[in-house]
Parts: sequence; structure tokens; C-alpha cells
Amino acid sequence: MDNSSTFAKLTIIGMKGCEEITDKIDYYLKQFRKDYDDTQTYIAHIKCPRFGTGEAKCVISETVRGHDLFIICDMFNHGVTYNMYGVENHMSPDDHYQDLKRIIAAASGKARRITVVMPMLYEGRQHRRTSRESLDCALALQELVSMGVTNILTFDAHDARVQNAIPLHGFDDVQTTYQMIKALTRVVPDISFDKDDTIVISPDEGGMTRCMYYSSVLEIDLGMFYKRRNYSVVVDGKNPIEAHVYLGRDVAGKDVMIVDDMISSGESVIDIAKRLKIQGAKRIFIFTAFGLFCNGLEKFDEAYANGEITKVFTTNLIYRSPELLSRDWYYCVDMSKYISILINTINHDDTLSQLLVPVTRIKNLLAKREAEKNNG
Repeated sequence: MDNSSTFAKLTIIGMKGCEEITDKIDYYLKQFRKDYDDTQTYIAHIKCPRFGTGEAKCVISETVRGHDLFIICDMFNHGVTYNMYGVENHMSPDDHYQDLKRIIAAASGKARRITVVMPMLYEGRQHRRTSRESLDCALALQELVSMGVTNILTFDAHDARVQNAIPLHGFDDVQTTYQMIKALTRVVPDISFDKDDTIVISPDEGGMTRCMYYSSVLEIDLGMFYKRRNYSVVVDGKNPIEAHVYLGRDVAGKDVMIVDDMISSGESVIDIAKRLKIQGAKRIFIFTAFGLFCNGLEKFDEAYANGEITKVFTTNLIYRSPELLSRDWYYCVDMSKYISILINTINHDDTLSQLLVPVTRIKNLLAKREAEKNNG
């Protein structure tokens, strides 16, 4: 990378609720660039005040004219609130998305390039049409690029094919595989990546591609559950799950890695963990980029107390409640350094190819671990 050549002056904006990860990204960027850039901070501050009616606006405190602007957003941060007609409301994904558009509008087309770092895609699960229904994610992507966004950077997309909605614009789906495996080796030093000791399980057919990657780079076996649904009934907009059916090799005596893109209510993954325990699984580790925990933490507390789960790994890419951070069964995988590397690379107009394919880093991590093990 040519350190002397950047696309334009770098500026990052962290939306409401993203202050912590934005500060970390800023710190790493300053470390990476200290030899040739004495910028004190790359953060441009914003305000998105609300009127009593709930209406809002955005004000950017510093100039972004001619800058390479990166907007860090968390569409699912329900920890941010605002007052409307005297009632305190938690911000919904729709509220955050409107604020994102306000920031882009406040830049008034003056930024030289705009990249949106949206780890969990807004309406990412509403990506395909099965009846007379909206395609919210595709519409949002098209709206953002129509407003001047050049690149969209996301993580572990529910279905990356949604990028087909904007085929002439930048869309990068970044995997968290390396960081998850690194966290596991740190937290569980006795974990064995031998196919006789550990197996990867996909909680449904939709997550098989993700789990196949884990299975391939770790060279361990792969299993899958499929969700048998009742298609004659619709509850809360979806067909209820009648049973989880396992397809794969025997899990008796093995550590199990359940890998998914998100935990919503958590009911499915807990039911799967229980079934795996009944089949004789040893320890159960759950890996997911986004831990939403929409129905609270009590079921996970119970599963942990019953020995049905050992550890749950999620990232800091979205909001984590103080209650979640205090749980013994939870571990947070910090992605801020990785994001700062991606931003720094894009700002230098360099290729992301090696960063988006972490096979070499995973192999090096495993080789280093094996060498340390052999040396005693």
C-alpha cells in the first residue's frame, strides 16, 4: 500500500449509538497512519436533534467538502431513545435509517465519495419476494446509491445476493470467520480442530454456505438441521417451526460449533443445542455476528445453567446491552480493528481481496497454535 497516496482526505462519522466502536476505529486509523499523517482525529461530529413531534434533522459540525466520507451505522441499536409528545421511544431500524439519509443529505453532495459501513443490513431479512410483499432491503440499497453513496460495506449478510439490486455500485460482504475462530482459541485454549473432536453445525439450510466455509478451512465435519415448518399457518408474519431435524454425523463426545448470521429470539438455536446435548454432544459453542436477543436473555441463562450451551460469541458490530455483557456465557468479538483496516485500505484505493478472504490468516493462526502446543 502506498502510504503517500490516498483517494481524498479521510473522515468518519459515527451515527447515534456507534460512538464506542467509532472511537476505536479512529484510534486504530491514527496508529496505522502516524508515520505520514498527524491528524488528531478522523471523526466529524454530527447532531440529529428531534422536535417534540418526533421530526428530526441532521447537522454536521465540520466540513466534509472533498472528503472520503465513511458513515458507521447500527440500524438495530434499540438502546438509543428519543422523546416524542412527552414519551420516551426506543429508536427502531426505520428511525436509524432515516437518520442515515439525513446525514447523507446534510453532506449536500460535497463529499468526494461516501461509503456506508452498515454491519447488519437494514431489512436484510426482507430480501426476497414470496408473495405480494415489499422488498425493503433492495429498495433501501437503491435509495442510498441514488443519494450518492458509492460503496456499502456489510458483514455476514443474510443473503448477499441482495447486492443484485445495485449491480453497478460497490457492495462488499465481509465475513467474521477469522475473528470468531481466533476468539474461540483464546477463550477455549483446549479446543481441538480435529474432525474426531469437533464438528460444525448449521442451524438451517440457509446457513450451509457459511458453515461449509468453517468446515473447509478447519478441515472438520459438517452437519445441518432443517426446519420443518407448518405452511398452513402464519404466526407473526411467518410459518411456525414444528421441529428441527438433524442431518449429519454422530456428535456424541464432540465439541459442536453452531454457526449462524444472527440470533433473533434465540429459540431455534437453544432448541438445537438441547437436541445436540440429547445426542451426546460435549460442549456447544454458538457463533453469530449479530446477537439481537429480541426476547431477552433468560432462556440463554437457563440453557447455560443446564449445561446446554457453553459459550455464545457475537461481535460488537451492533448494540449489546449491559445485561448481555455481564453474562458468563457471553463473549464479545471486537471487530473495530478489522473495520479500520478496511477503511484505511479503501481510502488508499487499494484492493480488499486479501482482506475479504481470510483463509491464509486462519491457516497461520492454526499453524501458530499447533507450534505452541508442540513446544510445550
